[in-house]
Amino acid sequence: MQKTSEEILQEYRDKREVMRLVDQLNLISNQEMTFMEVCGGHTMAIRKFGIPSLLPKNIHLKSGPGCPVCVSSRQFIDQAIAYARLDNVIVTTFGDLIRVPGSSSTLEKEKANGRDVRAVYSSIGALQTARQNPDKYVVFLGIGFETTAPTTAAAILKAKEHQLDNFLVFSSHKIMPPVMAALVDEGVKIDGYIGPGHVSTVTGSHIYEDISQKYGLGCVISGFEPVDILMSILMLARQKNDMDPKVEIEYKRAVLPNGNVKAQRLMEEVFELRNDWWRGFGVIPDSGLAIKAKYAAWDAEKALKVEVEETVEEEGCICGEILKGVKEPRHCKLFNRECTPANPVGACMVSSEGSCHAHYLYRNGN
Repeated sequence: MQKTSEEILQEYRDKREVMRLVDQLNLISNQEMTFMEVCGGHTMAIRKFGIPSLLPKNIHLKSGPGCPVCVSSRQFIDQAIAYARLDNVIVTTFGDLIRVPGSSSTLEKEKANGRDVRAVYSSIGALQTARQNPDKYVVFLGIGFETTAPTTAAAILKAKEHQLDNFLVFSSHKIMPPVMAALVDEGVKIDGYIGPGHVSTVTGSHIYEDISQKYGLGCVISGFEPVDILMSILMLARQKNDMDPKVEIEYKRAVLPNGNVKAQRLMEEVFELRNDWWRGFGVIPDSGLAIKAKYAAWDAEKALKVEVEETVEEEGCICGEILKGVKEPRHCKLFNRECTPANPVGACMVSSEGSCHAHYLYRNGN
């Protein structure tokens, strides 16, 4: 009899299997090891399931730049707000972005002031809004890594097919390998990566091979349940002990070496690489996705010119250092004081995938 999805899920939360993996980790040599996750879903899962409390004292975890909302620039938010202030524009966005602070406002505040800002669940929702409002420009805030970029590309192609000239995309899409390399280049101490699960369903595992070979770091692509995460840490620890860094897939039920080729082709058709700004890092070469010139008619940056206020960063917020893994939320003087989910100061507290948000929700997760 075929297992139900609930039965399969419970296998990856089975306490006996979790404790078996914990026992295996305790048998690993006592050399110090530090592994970093670069996926916001992993950040939340690690805190939710209390993974750090299960690990031996010599194995440490760091949270990296895995939250797309968090790594996007305040200037991006300021420009989105500038679009929202235009009378002939509807801004559509994923819900997290609405509350991210800009220099002097948020999209949420602009909506409260009468601007037309709408939360959508996908780029298809933004397309539907464009169809229903032919007299307005509908700007979709394209944000996310390789996971969401194909859907944005598909929306642009649909807009072209149906001649929806009022549909525009403001792209902040980024790709993962350049920032993973930047972390090592900047001297952040890590011994391996817990590879992003959702990104890798699109890209496959091969995109991490250069990082593994150049820097001698292992990368194990992980699922999101306790057994997934502990198994991935065990695989990384074995690589470290054997001095055999490589790219492996733990999340085999979802990730293939070559990934989703159709989704990759969508990205390649619509986007091209450009230098892009990451919170905590500054500009990283060839790390962002710009809309190609042949689709300029659907590029908000080319179609709509706006005055953007001078960007001012929030004083005291250490979100950039947290995203690099050199500090934790508890090191921030604003954390759980001035900065809470109800009153976020920085993007890392707003997003459901942000490290500060995860640490706030699961403060006993160690």
